[in-house]
Amino acid sequence: MIDTVRLNLFAGRGGNGCVSFLHEKFNPKGGPNGGDGGHGGDIVIQSDDSLNTLLHLKFNSTIYGTNGHHGKGKEQRGSNAKETIITAPLGTVIWKINSDGVKTFVADLDQDKRVLVAKGGLGGWGNKRFVSSTNQEPLLAQTGEKGEETILFLELKLLADVGLLAKPNAGKSTFISRCTKAKPKIADYQFTTLEPVLGVVEYGEGSFVMMEVPGLIEGANEGVGLGFQFLRHAERARFYVHLIDGLSENHLDDWKMINNEIKQFDESMSLKPQIVAVTKMDVTEVNEYKEMIFEVLEEEIKLHNNQILNDDVGREIVNKIHFISSVSGEGLNELIGDCNRLLDIIPKDLEHHEFDESYFPPVENIPLITEQEDGVFVVNSRRLERLTLMSDMEDHRVAIQIWSEMMKLGIAKHLEESGIQPGDVIKIGDAEMEWI
Repeated sequence: MIDTVRLNLFAGRGGNGCVSFLHEKFNPKGGPNGGDGGHGGDIVIQSDDSLNTLLHLKFNSTIYGTNGHHGKGKEQRGSNAKETIITAPLGTVIWKINSDGVKTFVADLDQDKRVLVAKGGLGGWGNKRFVSSTNQEPLLAQTGEKGEETILFLELKLLADVGLLAKPNAGKSTFISRCTKAKPKIADYQFTTLEPVLGVVEYGEGSFVMMEVPGLIEGANEGVGLGFQFLRHAERARFYVHLIDGLSENHLDDWKMINNEIKQFDESMSLKPQIVAVTKMDVTEVNEYKEMIFEVLEEEIKLHNNQILNDDVGREIVNKIHFISSVSGEGLNELIGDCNRLLDIIPKDLEHHEFDESYFPPVENIPLITEQEDGVFVVNSRRLERLTLMSDMEDHRVAIQIWSEMMKLGIAKHLEESGIQPGDVIKIGDAEMEWI
């Protein structure tokens, strides 16, 4: 099962603005009429309840948004690009991987929702935008903004009401196949279940989702066996049905081991209620030792659950030890009934993360750095770079207009304070011009 994937996203670039002048038969000098470029396409992740794996993204992990269209003459604005939609299963958690490798929470697709994960670049201004009382013939237009680039980590945590916990070969697959229409592989050896299995349990007029995860062995929280790979899917269950193999040599040690493993993996999982059921009651020796098994488990189970549940009815349910046989059906109706009763008591308690307001960086309005290198004044301004990339810097009219833009942005004043003199070179991106 593919339940994690890394995505490299490149949102669409904005379209370039246009440099154009109106030339008509009776209006040969009609003035600038270059249109703006359209905005680049956003990238959106949307939940899809028809999916249950991230396989469709595993081999398509680099995704590019659509670029905006360029502006045209006659003030024709380029059209905005369509957004790119990525679908993901319900229960997918989205993280952003920062440059330092640290993950920042973005969103949780715990319900039907769509999340903007990479913002498309803004379209560039056409020369019509630069008309002023002192500049009636603007030769400047902006390139489209580059779309946001980001790296995401998607982690699928299946949504289920009840999770099944047990050691390998304790009877989980037989149990879920008997209670639901799920058809897991069943065999008399360990680790026949290699991925989570979901099934819908119908009880009375209602229903709930039950999930089986591969059996847990000691060291599962450190990656031993298959438990570590799939324990994340059990995190969201509202409570657990803890199956104990009736043929085990030490029932209490098995119960303690499973609880220790889930506590080491995620302590919040150990704070959820458990209904304990001893399996394989159709086997004669298990039936004979029923009372002894009950006495061994009763005290520890009550101590565990009484610390978690304050509700008297809830305590009554979880402090009961069920003895079941998935082969003969013994005890199954009572166990499922108690699961249904407990679901009415325990509310859904999904993870909650605060959205990082700094997830999308602010658009630059003014340059942040002006420094001098070998007698050349370097101006770091994305806004000016977008103008110089589309301009003929050899044209003195363009140089004057760029200088005028630097005056508006306060860059000219900053350069004067830095000691710039007429004839000195200003470098903006790959373009150079002399200070006037």
